[in-house]
Amino acid sequence: MIPAKFDYKPAQSKEEALSLLAEYGDDAKLLAGGHSLLPLMKLRLATPEVVVDIGSVDDLSYITDKGDVIAIGALTKHRQVEQSDILKEHVPLLAHSASHVGDPQVRNRGTIGGSLCHGDPASDLPAAILATRATLVISGPSGDRTVTSDDFFTDFWETEVKEDELLTEILIPKCTGEKWGFQKFNRRAQDWAIVGCAVQGGDNPGIGMVNMGSTPVRAAEAENALRSGSSSEEVAELADSGLTPPTDIHGNESYRRHLAKILVQRALDN
Repeated sequence: MIPAKFDYKPAQSKEEALSLLAEYGDDAKLLAGGHSLLPLMKLRLATPEVVVDIGSVDDLSYITDKGDVIAIGALTKHRQVEQSDILKEHVPLLAHSASHVGDPQVRNRGTIGGSLCHGDPASDLPAAILATRATLVISGPSGDRTVTSDDFFTDFWETEVKEDELLTEILIPKCTGEKWGFQKFNRRAQDWAIVGCAVQGGDNPGIGMVNMGSTPVRAAEAENALRSGSSSEEVAELADSGLTPPTDIHGNESYRRHLAKILVQRALDN
């Protein structure tokens, strides 16, 4: 498929990108790595009149140790997240999750911010962000504001980022030395997960689920059980509690509920 006609506007800075968004309003869409937006445009599910390319804004590509948190620029490539020694030491769950995104070509082009802003419930990185209880920094005409990962994903393919804003940074609390696990089940290596989970241990554990709702979601009741010291079997039995997994050609609701329990127990036991 060929996208509908659009105007192309490259931005060289965050400020220029915000200015272009303010100028064109809801007629504009941001382009980072392109692995979320371009397929939608080819299918005519998205038909922006203006595409604002922020791929050259180098100031938004970094992974930095800031004491209690690790700061990641929104334009950091998946491959950089996967290979980061800082993340391998302090947030290994995120580095490992990034290694499961697409294939090497996708990981060398796609960005963590693009994946999160796409808000796909079948995507791996949103689950890891939920599990690690990250905070996201959103920039707009009134300055910067922060949003918790719980509040970031608002609806199917929708996030808290408004039409005149852009995600600029992800702040992740250090999880140094804590137990973690990541599991996903798919038909082929590069397919979207039928179900997946990201589990982060510690005093305030997190369990982010993949493809278990209309948005990326956490398994809150399973988290409470893990926090109280329940066994992996007991925690896993609650993996689907309160969630509404979809039914599609890859599996019905009951199948996904069963998979969720199996995968969470594997993540806890490995």
